[in-house]
Amino acid sequence: MRPRVWAPAAHDVELDLPDTHRREPLHRTQHGWWEADLDLPEGTRYGYAVDGAPPHPDPRAEHLPDGVHAAAAAFDATTFPWTDQDWPGRDVRGGVLYELHVGTFTPEGTLDAATTHLGELVALGVDVVELLPVAPFNGAHGWGYDGVSLYAVHEPYGGPRALQRFVDAAHRHGLAVCLDVVHNHLGPSGNYLAPFGPYLTPAHQTPWGSAVNLDQDGAHEVRRWVVDSALRWFRDFHVDALRLDAVHALVDGSARHLLGQLSDEVAALAGSLGRPLSLVAESDLNDPVAVLPTVDGGWGMTAQWADDVHHAVHALVTGERHGYYVDFGSPEVLRTAFTQVFVHAGSWSTFRGRPWGTPVPPGTDGHRFVVFASNHDQVGNRALGDRPAARLDDGALAAEAALVLLSPFTPMLFMGEEWGARTPWLFFTDHPEPDLAEAVRSGRRGEFGDHGWVELYGGDVVAPDPQDPATFAASVLDRAERDENRSARLLDWYRDLVALRRAIPDLASGDLGATDVHFEPDVDVEAGGSGPETSPGRDGARGWRGWLVVERGPARVVVNLADEPRRVPLRAVGPLTVRAAWSDVELEHPGDDEGPTHAVVPGRSVVVLA
Repeated sequence: MRPRVWAPAAHDVELDLPDTHRREPLHRTQHGWWEADLDLPEGTRYGYAVDGAPPHPDPRAEHLPDGVHAAAAAFDATTFPWTDQDWPGRDVRGGVLYELHVGTFTPEGTLDAATTHLGELVALGVDVVELLPVAPFNGAHGWGYDGVSLYAVHEPYGGPRALQRFVDAAHRHGLAVCLDVVHNHLGPSGNYLAPFGPYLTPAHQTPWGSAVNLDQDGAHEVRRWVVDSALRWFRDFHVDALRLDAVHALVDGSARHLLGQLSDEVAALAGSLGRPLSLVAESDLNDPVAVLPTVDGGWGMTAQWADDVHHAVHALVTGERHGYYVDFGSPEVLRTAFTQVFVHAGSWSTFRGRPWGTPVPPGTDGHRFVVFASNHDQVGNRALGDRPAARLDDGALAAEAALVLLSPFTPMLFMGEEWGARTPWLFFTDHPEPDLAEAVRSGRRGEFGDHGWVELYGGDVVAPDPQDPATFAASVLDRAERDENRSARLLDWYRDLVALRRAIPDLASGDLGATDVHFEPDVDVEAGGSGPETSPGRDGARGWRGWLVVERGPARVVVNLADEPRRVPLRAVGPLTVRAAWSDVELEHPGDDEGPTHAVVPGRSVVVLA
C-alpha cells in the first residue's frame, strides 16, 4: 500500500508507524494530496500526523483492526481468491430483499456466522441480502449508523476479509448482496476528519450537526471521498447494490447533485464489470426525483424506499394511529399507496404540519419502490422494539405478508419476520464514554414524546436503556422459535407467497396501472355487518366492513381483517382458482364456464386467487 492522504491546509504531514516507533515525512503533490515514497506491507499499522499533532487513522482506512481510535492497518482488497467468476449479477428491482443486522442475526454476531444461514434465505426465496451498515464504530454493539469510516468493516463482525467471504458465499448460493452505507453524517466517537480537511461544513446543518461538505470549498475531494468509497464496494468487494441512508440529509447546492454524480459513475462501472449494479435511496422527501434519470435532472437511483406504503399497510392491519400514522389506516389510503406510491404527494401531512411530497409520474415502474411490513427503523424506533408479531394474531400477520409480497413494488423482509419472530429489536449502543452514553440515553427518552408512544403503550412505558448489555442481548434472533408450530406455518406461508410471486406474472408485475384496491363501506346487511361506526375486527379501521381485494391484473389478493367471515365480491373476469389461503375459503360460481363471483373468507384470513 502506498501511503497517500488529502490534507489541503497542512504545512507538513508525517506517516506514523507505531510498530517501529518511527515517522516518515510525506511530500505534497497536486490538489492538497500528500504521499510517501514507500510501500506498506499488508497488516502494517499506520496513521498520519498533521502539523505535528498526534497521529490519526487514515480517512480512507480500509482496515481498523484495533478500533476507531487506533492506527489503521494496510490492506489489499484485490488479493482475495474470489470464486464468483460466473455470477451474472442481479438488479434489485422486483426481487425479494431481506434486511439483516450482522450483530443480532446470529448469537455469534459475525459475518462468517451469518454465512451459515444463507441456505435458509434461498429456501425462503430471497433474491437480495441487505446488510445493515458494517462501517466501524466505537464499541462492539450498535446499529451501525454511527460509523466513522466509509472504507472499512467493523472488526467485531470479522473485518474486511469476512465481508468478502460473505459476498462470495452469497453469490455461490445465487444471492445478491446489498450493503447499507451512510454518507450523510459520521458518528460522534472516532471521527478524526477535521485535522485533515473540510470534510464537514457548518454552512449546512443536519439532525447530526454540520453536514458533509458537498458544495463548499474543498467539496470536490470530499465528493470523491464519498463516490470512491461506493465504487470500491462494487469493484473490490463484489457487492451488487448499495442502500444509501437518509439521502435527504445530503445537502448539496451544486449544479450536479452528488447522487447524480454517483449514479453516473456507478453506471459506468457496471458497464465495465458487465453486471448490474444498483443504488437504493432512503428518502423522506416523497419525491420521485430520486429515481428520475440524471439526463432529466433526477438523481438516477435504481430504486427508493417508500415509507408511505409501510404506513398504509401497518396502520390498516394494526389500527395504530399515533405519531406519523395519523393520516393512515383506511382502505382508501391503502388504495392511494398501492396505485400512486406516495400518500402525501402535495397533500397536507398532519404529522409534519405542512403540505408534503410530489406525485409519481404516470407509468413509473412500481419496482422502483422498496416496501416492507417491518424494517430496522419501523421496529427498532418503537419504544419497546416490538415487532408486529408481538401484537397481531397469525391471520393478521399472514394478511400483512400478502399485502407486501404481492404488491406492485419491490418487497423487503426484516430478519425473523418470516417466522413471526417475537424477539424485540431494540435501539442499542455500546459507547464506552460515560458522557456520550448518557447523552444517548437522554436523547432516546426525548424522542418518545414526539411519536405518540405514551398513547400506544400507556403512561408507564419505560424504554430499555440502550447502553444496557441486556438490551442488545434481547434483540438477538431466537431461531428456536422456528420449530414452533405457529412459526413453521407462517414460514411456509411466506415461502408460498414468494413462490407465487415468481410463478405468476400478474403478482410479480410492477404495473401500478394494473393495480387497484376494492372494498365497500360498512352498510349493514351482509353476514356479520352492522352500522357504519362498527369496527371490522379487533385491530381494524372503522367505517368499512373489514375486507378488501387487491386487484393485480386478473389476480386477486383477498384480505379479511374482520373477526367474522365475509362474502367478498371479486369483480373478476374469467376463471380464478385458489393459489394460497391462510384458512379454508369457499368460492361461489355462477356457472361451470364462468369465474367465481364471490369468495367467502373466514375472519382474520387472506386468500390469493389467480
